[in-house]
Amino acid sequence: MKIGVIGAGNWGKNLVKNFANLGVLHAVADGMAGNREAAKEIAPEIAVYKSAEELIQAGEVDAVAVATPPHTHHSIATQAMQAGLDVFVEKPLTLDAEESADLVKTAKELDRILMVGHLLMYQPAIRFIKEYLDAGKLGKVFTMAQRRSKLGRVRKVENVLWSFGVHDVAVLLYLAGEQPVETKYSEHCAFTESVADDAHLHMVFPSGVTANLHNSWFWPRVERELIITGSNGILEFNEISSKVILHKKTIDTSDLSHHDDGEGVLFEGTSQPLKLELEHFLDCLKTRKQPISNGENGHNVVKLLQGSC
Repeated sequence: MKIGVIGAGNWGKNLVKNFANLGVLHAVADGMAGNREAAKEIAPEIAVYKSAEELIQAGEVDAVAVATPPHTHHSIATQAMQAGLDVFVEKPLTLDAEESADLVKTAKELDRILMVGHLLMYQPAIRFIKEYLDAGKLGKVFTMAQRRSKLGRVRKVENVLWSFGVHDVAVLLYLAGEQPVETKYSEHCAFTESVADDAHLHMVFPSGVTANLHNSWFWPRVERELIITGSNGILEFNEISSKVILHKKTIDTSDLSHHDDGEGVLFEGTSQPLKLELEHFLDCLKTRKQPISNGENGHNVVKLLQGSC
């Protein structure tokens, strides 16, 4: 298996390192000489190219991982699939729902694997929560509340929901197991006109479950948490500690009295989600099975975001 990484910058360098550690990195393409040199330091034996076109046309790899700016994803992924390559695309799949739908169509027509880098879906704790909810252990699920906020790099083009919230939306859709029938969005633009620095997204699902997401890159604390309320208690997932805690807090529906029977850690993750994500991609290449975060999943996220904000 030979993998090429297109885009070896801020996040792409992590793909370079992990694919190299997995023994499948064959080539890297990046327009910046410094990024190409850094990739060669990680894996001296790889080929390097100045552009995606050069790497794809060289015909030396079985698949490519794309970590370039989102507005380039459609053209690069299309070119790669038309050249007979399977494709991993970092989130978001595209910035436009028509473009993401076109990639899904192209992958299906050409029988190519198209996987989206919704990293949080490969966090072992999230997989545990999905199985826990599907088994009915939390009872009837009422609400999901997700926050991803910190003092972070302010963007001038993509807003904070598109920057921070793509992983979170993917996870909320995955846990709900359905698409929302209603969304409400609110934002505040503090530093650049028309670019939200603080955003809230509310979703209502057919089952009656509601989900709320808050993203901010101007926030006093690093907060990455998910709280799910149900008839049998409240689940809390702290992404930083990778712990899933069950708060045994319930409401007696007969008299609306509340009960608190303490709390306990249900799960504590240890594995690196990026490594697990890329291992899943390689397995899909070998078995030809659809990834958990396939193109359709990526398209649903883009469609929801584009329709909400």
